[in-house]
Amino acid sequence: MIKKLEFSAMHFEADAKLKAYATKKIGKLDRFMPRSARISAHADIKLKEEKAKNKKQCHCEVILKLPGEVITVHEATINMYAAIDIVEAKLRNQIKIYKDKHAPAKLHRRVLARFKRGE
Repeated sequence: MIKKLEFSAMHFEADAKLKAYATKKIGKLDRFMPRSARISAHADIKLKEEKAKNKKQCHCEVILKLPGEVITVHEATINMYAAIDIVEAKLRNQIKIYKDKHAPAKLHRRVLARFKRGE
């Protein structure tokens, strides 16, 4: 679980269920991070609701601060829970890219060597 989570809601009052849902979804993303980045990971969850004419738009933005990089993901849908789900999926993909970029090369060499030997 990501230890440092900041939660903010704009233009509406977020209930406890929504906060718990967002914390659960975003907080569990640490399993995709490299172990060295888990300690200093910091996430800001920003939820915003807009009403224009007869439409309701829910925006969810997550800013994840990792060592050496800041990952920002934004999504807007009709439902706040759906926006959180989509942001979580996008963030998971971005964390995997971050992990590939910052992972030590020694691990990859060991794994590839095993496949080449046929073990």
